[in-house]
Amino acid sequence: MDLEATPDDAQPSELRWYVLKVQTNRENSIRKTLERRIKLEGLEDLFGEVIIPTEKIVETKGGKRKVREVKLYPGYIMIQMVLNDETWYLVRDTTGVGDFTGAAGEPHAMEDHEVERMLGRQEETKAEPTKVKIEFNTGDIVKIKTGPFESFEGEIESIDETTGKITVLIEIFGRATPYEVEYHEVERP
Repeated sequence: MDLEATPDDAQPSELRWYVLKVQTNRENSIRKTLERRIKLEGLEDLFGEVIIPTEKIVETKGGKRKVREVKLYPGYIMIQMVLNDETWYLVRDTTGVGDFTGAAGEPHAMEDHEVERMLGRQEETKAEPTKVKIEFNTGDIVKIKTGPFESFEGEIESIDETTGKITVLIEIFGRATPYEVEYHEVERP
């Protein structure tokens, strides 16, 4: 494969983002192997970051809140590199790496706006809070488990994934009244 020639004094501005297809559930070990091989070959100046895009999700199990990271694109790793024959062979020859994404096996660099969107960097600059994993949807009927309206049933009017709060419409004195609860304070009737 004849890839673009790269001078030995490659500048970071020449680094481009590529997406690699890798074995699913082995992304972390493949990333570590890639980083180790880059260091062993002394090619650190031709490589930038090796990233597995993730997002943080808050779950509650057994009344305990847990924050865990979830892979946004299982089976894919993003790598920043200068593409030449030497770097291409190093990446392709790493155990667990399938291929670069692109037409007919020809590596194609990603556009900057695609990279920003995939890595969620635009949202990070706005300090996007962690999302809460909520098992309910708007319109579901739920039963309140605690508080002054315990055992009341109502319809979910809205869900706020950033705070984990749910607004339930319960009937009080013949009128639908919105009542805000934590997502773990309701259950299916």
